[in-house]
Amino acid sequence: MLVDIAVLPGMRWCIEWNHSVQKFAVLDCYRNVAGVMQLERSHQPDFAAGLGHTVGRGEQVSDGEGGYWINEIDEPVVNNRYVLRVGADAVNHRVVWLAGDHRREVSLSDLASGQRVTVQLIKPAPPSVNYK
Repeated sequence: MLVDIAVLPGMRWCIEWNHSVQKFAVLDCYRNVAGVMQLERSHQPDFAAGLGHTVGRGEQVSDGEGGYWINEIDEPVVNNRYVLRVGADAVNHRVVWLAGDHRREVSLSDLASGQRVTVQLIKPAPPSVNYK
């Protein structure tokens, strides 16, 4: 396991990476909706290669800085997991989330560059009690 974060219902986190051509940061943001991993929204600073909004999949709105958010995607992720091929240091795939008012991040590229990893929301195991 590379990253283990307690993600309570309603909590959000993002996978952020640097676009391989344009070098700006792109975000895909998820939320725990009653135990279901859901792609909630995406931030894209430009209509660069491989990026863009698909009509009928969320609502595209300006970010006020020349880029855009695709909000209200709200798509459940099949089986609460997906496979990601982690990019090199220049791409720097990272998990980002807020802990209180503080942005936290862990670089997947530092830990597993060039490897396949599974991004997954798991339910915590129930507490165990040992009886003797």
